Amino acid sequence: MSTDVSAAPDPAGVRAARLVAHGLVAPFASPAEAVERLVCVQAQDLPSAKWVLGARVRGATEASIDEAIDDRSLLRSWPMRGTLHFVEPAMLRPILALTAERLMRRAAKTHRDEGIDDDVHAAARRVAVRELEGGGSASRDELQAAWNAAGIPIGGQRGYHLIWRLAVEGLLCCGPIDTRARQRFVLLDEWSPSGADAPADAVETASRLFVGYARGHGPVSVRDFAWWTGLTLTDARRARDAAGDALVGAGADPGGEALFAAADAVAAPRLPSNRQALAPFDEYFLGYGDRTAFCSPADAGRVAPGKNGLFLPILVADGEVVGTWRRSPVRRGSTSVEITAFNAGLAVDEFREPLARWAAFTSTGLGEVTVAAASR
Repeated sequence: MSTDVSAAPDPAGVRAARLVAHGLVAPFASPAEAVERLVCVQAQDLPSAKWVLGARVRGATEASIDEAIDDRSLLRSWPMRGTLHFVEPAMLRPILALTAERLMRRAAKTHRDEGIDDDVHAAARRVAVRELEGGGSASRDELQAAWNAAGIPIGGQRGYHLIWRLAVEGLLCCGPIDTRARQRFVLLDEWSPSGADAPADAVETASRLFVGYARGHGPVSVRDFAWWTGLTLTDARRARDAAGDALVGAGADPGGEALFAAADAVAAPRLPSNRQALAPFDEYFLGYGDRTAFCSPADAGRVAPGKNGLFLPILVADGEVVGTWRRSPVRRGSTSVEITAFNAGLAVDEFREPLARWAAFTSTGLGEVTVAAASR
């Protein structure tokens, strides 16, 4: 594995390679294939996360993503960074084995503040098993009502944190679609039993995770991987080293960090014009610790203007984030979109086709597309 970073940083080359890795040049055949490539896809907002996959899957509709969820081709749980993700089923338990202890330590104070001690946790676990075993499922409200009826208070955020803790320890996961924006909860071992293709140990998990991350997001740095997984830099470096020849050097990022690609990654061709209208929290933006290759720090602030952890949908031109967009409520079968351009040269007509693909994905038509000046 080469770690040579003598080649000058090439942001355009990095952007082209990442577009290919993400399936934004040659779309995937199915939602399962997309998640297999990307390994984990941030998915705390379910409707938005469906478009993260839909933008990468040929002919996808919201209904086809729902079908992939219901047929268990992909799972949704809290494997990394304390945040909901779509995840390749074979990798959920191994990833949790890497991340759960660190996640629990970070959540310890919150759990103490919420009064979630070992006794409360054990009682909540027993109730969850009783309610769900035998192929059952429950909505968030139904599960919390069962806890409340058993004398386990669920006021404030306590019910959410109980669900989170049981998911991080591998008892629960999100199961069948309940409403457009929600899934029901199920027992992980019943919904998606362990398979023989899981990694053998933590070292294999970490190396497979780094290689998968590089294949679906690359080229990437060790710091990017640490950000993406929530692991320490030390653990990230060990994962890189364990990957061995499955990774190859790919130059350096604008900050001088060594970049790595999967050895079997598809080479980035000379790209034709590529325009994308991507979801909030899309992996193309959220999947990296260093975003300077595709978005300036000033423009990154416009993607998350409230500095509250919420991100706007993004417009991407040849791999560069050039603006954001907002939808309006559906009226007479169509949805209008307002674009905020990061510079005066943005050509609105170039984004009508990707916006129309998004509208078709959500079973509506694309209405008027207007432009608002970016605030500075």
